[in-house]
Amino acid sequence: MATNKTVFFLIGILLVVLGASMLAPYTLQVIYKENSHSFISASFVTIFIGILFILANLEKEFKLNLRQTFLFSSLAWIMVATFGSLPFLLSSQEFSFSEAFFESMSGITTTGATIIPDLDNSPKSILLWRAIMQWLGGIGIVVMAITILPLLKVGGMQLFKMEGPDSTEKILPRTFEVATIIISTYIVLTFLCGLFYWFFGMTLFDSISHAMTTIATGGFSTHNDSIGFFNSSNIEIVASIFIILGSIPFISYLKFTQGNKRIFFQDVQIKGLIFLLIISITIMFFYLVFIDYESNLFDKIRISSFNVISILSGTGYVTDDFGLWGKFSLIFFLLLMFIGGCAGSTACGIKIFRLQMLMIFLKNQIKKLIYPNSVILTKYNNQKISDSFINSVIIFIFTFLFIFLIIAMLLSISGLDFITSISGAASAISNVGPGLGDVIGPNGNYKDIPNLSKWILSFGMLLGRLELFAVLVLFFPSFWRN
Repeated sequence: MATNKTVFFLIGILLVVLGASMLAPYTLQVIYKENSHSFISASFVTIFIGILFILANLEKEFKLNLRQTFLFSSLAWIMVATFGSLPFLLSSQEFSFSEAFFESMSGITTTGATIIPDLDNSPKSILLWRAIMQWLGGIGIVVMAITILPLLKVGGMQLFKMEGPDSTEKILPRTFEVATIIISTYIVLTFLCGLFYWFFGMTLFDSISHAMTTIATGGFSTHNDSIGFFNSSNIEIVASIFIILGSIPFISYLKFTQGNKRIFFQDVQIKGLIFLLIISITIMFFYLVFIDYESNLFDKIRISSFNVISILSGTGYVTDDFGLWGKFSLIFFLLLMFIGGCAGSTACGIKIFRLQMLMIFLKNQIKKLIYPNSVILTKYNNQKISDSFINSVIIFIFTFLFIFLIIAMLLSISGLDFITSISGAASAISNVGPGLGDVIGPNGNYKDIPNLSKWILSFGMLLGRLELFAVLVLFFPSFWRN
């Protein structure tokens, strides 16, 4: 019988892993003689609580039913964000709890929004911890998107269910099996990304930190000017390539290792992502030509390509303040924020496959108007699609936009101006990071917004990262009834 003990046992394991991860930044504190022992203290507390969770919830057999799986999905992210905020709270930089939790939630959800105004002069231990948080959040959401969300049938994610048990009662063995391959792939990509960054001029510290946040499509940087600090087209090309590699479904890597060598050319979602990138880059390039931004043609191609890839994927790296390009760029990038990358990747947003399904639905509706008696068979990636599946996708998109409007209104009530409220809500629920305008734009940060706004945005990040319904279901009383 599945009980909540399994949920807290697994959370205990996550806390032990999180606490052990804090030892890497502590090593930097020792090496650079930083006047703080925040990470060793936070590590001890986190590991201690994690062990208590494990010992208090030991069982002969661990199982998760549907309710426990929903609970674990949300509670795991909240607990990791809470304990991940301890190093910030205990640091010499004097974070408030609202700021520390915001920074931690932004990291673990791979959003990339920050309240730190001066990254260039921040302790390296803090900068590394931000990168580690995003790296852990990236691999966490990939494993969850492939093993848990499909079983919960959240917003059409059942389309990506791996062959295996249909019941959440048998989810744990399958999760460990799949996670091993996924994590190995994730580590290899991170290593290669860091190696190329280092080869093209980054310091060892910068290359490691940026490699983790690039593969996680998180966007936390070690410098105020983000990737623009390095002023290197080679580094921007490396970042663009590995952002795309992080934005495609990791289930494709899994299938590739299992013998399907053409999966990257056959997957409809990957082809949709590449097509959308080409169209978006072309539009932005011609816009930059139209407004005569930068005199060099290569610079126009470079700037439009990097910023489109970064915003569409939800990474949030910037090389230029696109807020200065005119009103069209603001609207265009706001649209790209919503779209996001592929399902089953580290990317965020509505996801490519849902937009593809929406287009299929619209096409079929038009066909039915022309041929009322026709029988139309709906397929996606050579899989038959039921009407209930399409309905779940449409409901997800509607809910996504509806919650975006609610968050924007709440931010406005909390004291933010119109452009900051709109872009902040889009950035949070799409897990992008930088917003628009002078306050939270590419050259700004979230430091000076009200604490209430920070909590609203933190909740928006959680909703967006966990595909909305995995969190919203917890607020229904019927969910808690036996």
